[in-house]
Amino acid sequence: MASMDDVLEGLGVRLATRRKRAGLGLAELSASTGISISTLSRLETGGRRATLELLLPLATVYGTGLDELVGLRESAPARDEPVSRTADTVMYRLSRSPGQPAAYKFVFSPARSRPPDDLPTHLGWEWVYVLAGRLRVINGDDDLLLRPGEATEIDTRRPHWLGSTGDGPVEVLALFGRQGERVHMRGTRTGTSRA
Repeated sequence: MASMDDVLEGLGVRLATRRKRAGLGLAELSASTGISISTLSRLETGGRRATLELLLPLATVYGTGLDELVGLRESAPARDEPVSRTADTVMYRLSRSPGQPAAYKFVFSPARSRPPDDLPTHLGWEWVYVLAGRLRVINGDDDLLLRPGEATEIDTRRPHWLGSTGDGPVEVLALFGRQGERVHMRGTRTGTSRA
């Protein structure tokens, strides 16, 4: 269990993250809670110590308990609540258990049709399955176009990128695994019997 100092030290960042995840600006949150914008700003930057009178209205607006709001109890986002949103990508976490592999659903807008000049690399593996739309996958020298029902494995040590072809949105299921971990396929071979 987290100590009181740990909870208080990370509270400002936690509150700012929670507000942004809810898609609220400071002015909107102020109007909903009755807490001044300057007080909310100081709470998020650590310039003001949190009190019960400040945390209760925030918990009410976010529809959560105080223990979850301050980080004494973690909660997974609801299945329909994005864990990340950018101008061209929305990401939902599907798996609830900690650790790897972790399952996500991505929705790429048609605006995500041009890869950046510098493609990212990192340790691990990624597996993607297209639910809808046409997905462009760059992995090293490979440049693939996947349609619904198609899948691929990505070695993330190689420069990689996923996005739309620009023709429309794309929905993708993705699994992220640890370094060196690969998908383990099981099945029977033609002509062999099941044990």
